[in-house]
Amino acid sequence: MNSVAQNLIDIQNRIAELTTESGRKPEDVTLVAVSKKQPAAKLQAALNAGQLVFGENRVQEAYEHWEETRRSGKYPDLRLHLIGPLQTNKVKDAVALFDVIESVDRPKLARALAGEMKKQGRNLPCFIQVNTGEEEQKAGAISPDLPEFYRLCRDECGLNVVGLMCIPPVDEPPAMHFALLHKMAGELGLTQLSMGMSGDYERAVTLGATHIRVGTGVFGERV
Repeated sequence: MNSVAQNLIDIQNRIAELTTESGRKPEDVTLVAVSKKQPAAKLQAALNAGQLVFGENRVQEAYEHWEETRRSGKYPDLRLHLIGPLQTNKVKDAVALFDVIESVDRPKLARALAGEMKKQGRNLPCFIQVNTGEEEQKAGAISPDLPEFYRLCRDECGLNVVGLMCIPPVDEPPAMHFALLHKMAGELGLTQLSMGMSGDYERAVTLGATHIRVGTGVFGERV
């Protein structure tokens, strides 16, 4: 599992290079290691290397990966990001386990999250997922609806919206979508941007990403 540790070092070094070139600090960018479908040994290797921020796509799999680790108390600074779509019937479990919700994408979910956070006494940071490519099959608010949806999340629901997240279309240059997300966040007064994955995180960092979601770049190809 030495490769996991080395991959983490390589990515952090690249983040340092890119942020320095653009007048930012390396600590301005959080590496979210995407742990979906990864074996326990690789997750432990990442933890051993000092990685403490992980992203999961599914609530049930996240529990399988992390519930026991959480209960052990061995990693008090462990932070889990939900980066995949969330069904409203999973909101209770998501609020209990995760520390950040990156995929707030519709009013029904925003209201459900707000109600559950109130019940559990948690005020989790949230990102609004934006469908920058306006793809029919993809979740996320589309650009014209974003200001109204943001106001609903913030004012009606009282969610702690800290930034925006996007997943660019696979057949389009990601840079244009990263630039668009940066512009929209600025217009809303938001400073955090979750964008960029294994194949394009470098471009995302140069365009202002504060969180990059890297899976295969950290853990290698899934088997």
